[in-house]
Amino acid sequence: MSEPTAPQDSAAPEASAPQPGKRRLIGRIALGALVVGAVYGVYAYADYRMNGRYFQETEDAYVRADGVAISSKLAGYVRQVAVADNQAVTPGTLLVQVDPTDYRTRLDQALAQVNVARATETATLAGIGEAEAGVGQASAALAAAQRDLAYLNGEVARYRPLVASGAEPKQALDQLVSNRDKAAAQVRAQQSALAAARSKVESVRAQAGQSAAQIEAARTQQAAAQNDLAITRLVAPVSGKVASSGVRLGQFVQPGQRLMTIVPTDKIYVEANFKETQIGLMRPGQPVKIKVDALPDVEFHGVVESITPGTGANFSLIPPQNATGNFTKIVQRVPVRIRINAGAESRKVLVPGLSLSVEVDTTSAKGAIDAIQAEQDRAHPAR
Repeated sequence: MSEPTAPQDSAAPEASAPQPGKRRLIGRIALGALVVGAVYGVYAYADYRMNGRYFQETEDAYVRADGVAISSKLAGYVRQVAVADNQAVTPGTLLVQVDPTDYRTRLDQALAQVNVARATETATLAGIGEAEAGVGQASAALAAAQRDLAYLNGEVARYRPLVASGAEPKQALDQLVSNRDKAAAQVRAQQSALAAARSKVESVRAQAGQSAAQIEAARTQQAAAQNDLAITRLVAPVSGKVASSGVRLGQFVQPGQRLMTIVPTDKIYVEANFKETQIGLMRPGQPVKIKVDALPDVEFHGVVESITPGTGANFSLIPPQNATGNFTKIVQRVPVRIRINAGAESRKVLVPGLSLSVEVDTTSAKGAIDAIQAEQDRAHPAR
């Protein structure tokens, strides 16, 4: 027979409680973590108050460039498209050639009008000489008539006493008086002829002035025709790249019609839209750090150039009218223009429209708040 076994305890053994030393260790670790967290929190808050609050950041930022729209000033058919999309151009590069045939014809017509006006002026100037000669002839005739009148006046005066004394017949005196009256009438006629000759000179001179004005008008038309002929060649006004070209060979273009856009890639800048709560200390000249989504591992630097004198909503096509209806306050954004420091290699990637992250260091203006408060205190001293 087997020996009886010792009875086993049916209850499960209780879990052993932590030793007092372990409890103290855990408590110290927790206390240390709490102290470290509190110290870090205090340090972080102090760092924010001293430095962090002066760094303003936004992701509402983009690369911009002031593109130049190329339009035709004249109507006509496109005879040549000299550039392709995305092609780099320099100032003066031919972009589009509009058919110049009609405008060259107008230039020839204007040149012919100039020649006609010059010929008219030459004839008029010759007429001035002829009219002045007529004045001289009329003056000579008047002088002769005046001499005859003076002679006959003398004869009449000499014959009157002779006729009165009976030494000469009265018929002789009557004939002399008649001849004197004819001479006086001739003098008056020659005076009128001289006045007419002088008026003709003035008239011809006025015609010469009119001819000169016609020449100037014809020259102006010629210059306008030359300008029209010159602008049938559309050239690049700035350096950049061709974008959004919609012109085709043989197309009929109208004045003012946009044909393409030249994007000045060497004059790009950053437009960052900060909240109105972020621009209180923002000033031109402050340093900027820029991160480009297309180049996540590269940090660019820039400088604040200017701050738009108004919010984006203020310059929108339909500005908000907050004086009507219910009002819900919405934090506005203010566009800030930033100059980005980027070399030639970087500009190959930095094209207008790319998204950016921008951080502006406003530390240099941290004293502005005190200065603004001082201004208000001076303007409204405490009573």
